[in-house]
Amino acid sequence: VLGHHYTRTFLETAVASMNAGCNLELSYGMRNNVFMHIPQALAMGNITLQMLRDRVRPLFYTRMRLGEFDPPAMNPYSTLDLSVVQSPEHRNLSLEAAVKSFVLLKNVRGTLPLHARDLRSKRLAVVGPFADNPRVLFGDYAPVPEPRYIYTPRRGLETLPANVSFAAGCREPQCQQYSREEVVGAAGAADVVVVCLGTGTDVETEAKDRSDLSLPGHQLELLQDAVQ
Repeated sequence: VLGHHYTRTFLETAVASMNAGCNLELSYGMRNNVFMHIPQALAMGNITLQMLRDRVRPLFYTRMRLGEFDPPAMNPYSTLDLSVVQSPEHRNLSLEAAVKSFVLLKNVRGTLPLHARDLRSKRLAVVGPFADNPRVLFGDYAPVPEPRYIYTPRRGLETLPANVSFAAGCREPQCQQYSREEVVGAAGAADVVVVCLGTGTDVETEAKDRSDLSLPGHQLELLQDAVQ
């Protein structure tokens, strides 16, 4: 808010936020954040005690519904330990979520789905900077992943009964250095080509926007070469 010159101080920002109905701050720290100025705003009469109670009520109502104030014996989550992390149940749920989140934009001549039984003895090429680079597959709000649980497109496709070849074309999403020969060599000898393109956090994240939606670097050229 200060950066957009809507307010001049944290105190003004706290008052404006409270008046707008905001009751939760994603702060930079406990010692110097916007809502630490609420007591001063209350003392100066910029906000009322009733307004403060109205803003706080839904927060504590939610915390009560989540069981934060219940005795530990009443909260089933209090008995959880690290054994649940990456448990088979959770990994299966993650797999289900991944499968259900795919979006099919176009399916020319019914190419998809590919069936494993139809890929026996087939040559499958997986190409692109996202084909086998675990680091670029996660967003900037993701936890630190464990490499042994990461299935890149290449690793996943290699579980199929097919002869899988791989060519990155360019090693990073920026794709400034592109090897056309590498991609053409893999794609030209394949019956099926899977092209893995995108942006990733190297190209765009929160507070690092782009001016257009085009593929970065030589990625479009890579796609055109694979199609041709």
